Amino acid sequence: MIIEIGIVAGEIWHYLDQHGEVNFTDLVKGIDRSSDNVLMSLGWLAREGHVILVKLDNDYRISLRKDV
Repeated sequence: MIIEIGIVAGEIWHYLDQHGEVNFTDLVKGIDRSSDNVLMSLGWLAREGHVILVKLDNDYRISLRKDV
């Protein structure tokens, strides 16, 4: 499972690099992965300081941290 989380984290990073800031729902659709996998991978990226997560109503806005 840890390998899958790492692969999805890489897909998220590349998607955000190409598309800029997106909401969680669009990210899940954009990389065509389950929301569970995306959440675990976002947790990894957030812990490593690679993404910024901002809660907006019932969703999150996600972007890459450019100063890393």
